[in-house]
Amino acid sequence: MKRLWTEWVIAIAFLREGRMQTLMITVGVAVGVAVIVFVSALIQGLQANVIDRTLGTQAHIRLLQPDEQNRLAPVADDVVQFVLEDKRAQRLRSINNWQQIVAALDQRPELTAVSPIVSGPAFVLRGEAVSSVALVGITLERYQQIVPLQDYLISGRLSIAADDVLIGSQLAQDLGVRVGSKIRLDTGQRESRVVNVAGIFELGVRELDARYVYLDLRQAQSMLDLVGGVTVIDLRVADIFTAENIAQSIGRLTQLRSESWIVTNSQLMNALSAQSLSTNMIIVFVGISVAFGIASVLSVSVVQRTREIGILRATGASQSQILRVFLLQGALFGLFGSVVGVAASYALVWVFNTFGPGLFYIPVAQSLIVSAVSLATVTGVIAAAIPARRAAQLDPVEAIRYV
Repeated sequence: MKRLWTEWVIAIAFLREGRMQTLMITVGVAVGVAVIVFVSALIQGLQANVIDRTLGTQAHIRLLQPDEQNRLAPVADDVVQFVLEDKRAQRLRSINNWQQIVAALDQRPELTAVSPIVSGPAFVLRGEAVSSVALVGITLERYQQIVPLQDYLISGRLSIAADDVLIGSQLAQDLGVRVGSKIRLDTGQRESRVVNVAGIFELGVRELDARYVYLDLRQAQSMLDLVGGVTVIDLRVADIFTAENIAQSIGRLTQLRSESWIVTNSQLMNALSAQSLSTNMIIVFVGISVAFGIASVLSVSVVQRTREIGILRATGASQSQILRVFLLQGALFGLFGSVVGVAASYALVWVFNTFGPGLFYIPVAQSLIVSAVSLATVTGVIAAAIPARRAAQLDPVEAIRYV
């Protein structure tokens, strides 16, 4: 313990003697750490915002009936058959035994929400205006856990009871309706039905705001001639990046076609991967530049303090102690610089969140701060290894003669 304390004292004394060098390398490390923390927080905030906007209006996993396949007539083994096959047209079908499937999925811990849905095409009419829409029959309590419709409601009330429906803001604008207006829904299955616009939502996706009409599950089943059936089961998972693995597992379990958001938004995943790769490259190159800066300063320090090192060796300091002195200097460079850099990064984040464009908020995770400080400190120790080894190998007699 006494030796360690002595080494700390010597390392700090060396730093104080070379104040200008210490200041310059500390500023260099601080700039590097500030860049790492700010850029990492910026990318993480951007990715979180993009994912939230994308997944805020859709399920993480969707379960649907498998596509219907054509059946070919059997032929004899000695017959060669050439077939020109057109893909079979898909009709609106209910998921078999969906109640049992929903009950089983409710028990799975990796799922946070399960919502059966019946969805199908329809026309909405108001006067001479006609629009093609998608009817989405839901159980409000369950579907709210998939898409929080209350958060997207811009007027009216969240009600799909009786003949009440919710429509998108773009559809309301196209039809010229508002809360309390009457519209006619026609699915072509049965006679059309007049419903009341109870609320208007805005999901922020033009296609959805122009086509979605939310109504009660039973009402949609009746209008789409699927009484007692559902066409889709929407799922939400705790960890969004495990959605594809969970989707494959549930697909094998239920024999249904499962689609995760990772597959349906493959371009988004590619963009997120590219962003993460660019961030990692920035961190690597900044870390390398910081390491070279610390190594160069300590190399100069070894040359400047050759006489002092020789005196320390002559008075009984071992090679390992001299080695640890310079390794401690490298660690202190990294530690001091990282503390200043973290403070600077917090200032940059505050400026962005306060005076920036306001498109999204940048959070600074504590784990990011710990990682940045640890990375800078470890980088300082690694960068100091070569100069420290050179100092430890100095011959004390030759070092004392050095002027």
